Amino acid sequence: MELDAVKIACLSMFTLCACAGDPTTKPAGAADSTPPADSADSATPSSWRSTLYPDDWAPGFSTEAGQLRDFSYAGYRAGAVPLPTPSAEDAVDVRDFGADPTGESDSTAAIQAAIDAAAATVYLPEGLYKVDGALLVTHDHTVLLGDGSDRTRLWFTATDTVDRGAHLTFRGSPTADLSVPLTADSAFEADRVRVASGSGLVVGDEVWVGITITDDFISDHGMDGYWTFSHDAWRPFFRRTVTAVTDLDDGTEDILLDVTLPYPLSTRDGARIERVDGYLDEVGLVGVGVSNAVDWVTAWSLTQVHAVAFEGVRDAYISDLATFETPTQPGYHLQSSGILVRNSRRVTLADSRLENPQNRGEGGNGYLVDIRTSNAVLVRDTTALAGRHNFIQNWDFGASDLVFLRTHSAGGEAFTSSADPAGATACSETHHALAIAVLVDDSTTDDCWKMVNRLSYSSGAGHTATESVFWNVRGDGGSLTSHQFGRGYVVGTDGLDIITEVIDIYESQGTAPEDHTEGLDEAATLEPQSLYDDQLARRTGR
Repeated sequence: MELDAVKIACLSMFTLCACAGDPTTKPAGAADSTPPADSADSATPSSWRSTLYPDDWAPGFSTEAGQLRDFSYAGYRAGAVPLPTPSAEDAVDVRDFGADPTGESDSTAAIQAAIDAAAATVYLPEGLYKVDGALLVTHDHTVLLGDGSDRTRLWFTATDTVDRGAHLTFRGSPTADLSVPLTADSAFEADRVRVASGSGLVVGDEVWVGITITDDFISDHGMDGYWTFSHDAWRPFFRRTVTAVTDLDDGTEDILLDVTLPYPLSTRDGARIERVDGYLDEVGLVGVGVSNAVDWVTAWSLTQVHAVAFEGVRDAYISDLATFETPTQPGYHLQSSGILVRNSRRVTLADSRLENPQNRGEGGNGYLVDIRTSNAVLVRDTTALAGRHNFIQNWDFGASDLVFLRTHSAGGEAFTSSADPAGATACSETHHALAIAVLVDDSTTDDCWKMVNRLSYSSGAGHTATESVFWNVRGDGGSLTSHQFGRGYVVGTDGLDIITEVIDIYESQGTAPEDHTEGLDEAATLEPQSLYDDQLARRTGR
């Protein structure tokens, strides 16, 4: 089916879903709802369930039934196992290579030597480590382990090597070594793609599936004149693993994938599947504080400086990371940005806190948790304060299945210039090029969250989200704006100004029909409180 036809069918279904109940009251039938038999929590008489998530929901999205996607594959190893708990026992100790935990001398060379010594846990005992250069991790199974984010601290001071870079980078190089065209379009929530027999793909192959950003694709989304940055370029949308290959009688193969595809891809747009190698696997950063603020003028002379970057990684994790006030720059923790995840798959950021960057100006600065062209990233139990965009999906096509779980955003502010560090409230948001299937879950925002059409902003960002869900989002006087292309969902809110009305100008242009809403101001009685946690429990039994 062509994408425009799929969209029409999709929007028709969405309209039916949106009419299922008064969006400002408890959904019809909620009083009789009961939790699933395997749920640990029993529903109270006042609890209610979304019409899109009935108590008999099971993994596997059903368009006809109007149910929500399974978001539970986000995170390290698709959420199937807990995060590792690395130990300092038998680890490589950076002090053995000359690292100085007093912060008096540069420890860059010593820490890098420890990282390069072996693919193993690298232990940074309690202390302040001054790092005048940049650190790079390129070996699988390398974990940097501190004694806690309040005890082990990395103080990054470099200014000459990190413009549009990071002070600590975990870097893989995923590249395609086999490209196979699809012989049929894929539909919403397809669990397989069709190719010609003899493709060469086998069970266990890492792949990505994508399309060329054609004139037709751009026009289907009403983005003529906006999505020029990737025009005629092929982009990988979905990163997957092959789980079965079946030869069919018609001379084609079915390639079964581990996770369904949340958006249709068309052969008209050159849809193809590519085998990929080169991810950096099983790496982590645990129990470390980071800081990289410098003098004010230098901070504003550089752009997009991240403290930590995970690039081209798979099954990776960060936990117990916090920024701290730079010794020489009272009040500030970061030059520009915090954590970058790019070109990656199945990454978890957990139990962390990032705040107070200096440069919150235009050009991609002040982004505290910044996710780009990645799939299945889970950000959980994390606070981001006083950035330009505290939580953000950013730049170009290829972001999907991002989950923000139990996050807190406050104090977002866009500075107009280095000379005038005061500006308008800025939101956590999807920022660019049709992020697909993003979930903001059991989270709070005291500033704002947005998924909208940004039109010409950020080099033609245009529609920034589709098939995405706000679930149990609360705040204290903030706002939530959902103007998604096609379908979008807002389920269970409290203490927020909810903006979904389509007036077809500015941020809502081309986003009809209005996104589905239910249970506004009734988040406290929504069952379950976390969509991701409930879906994960149903899928894994944990």
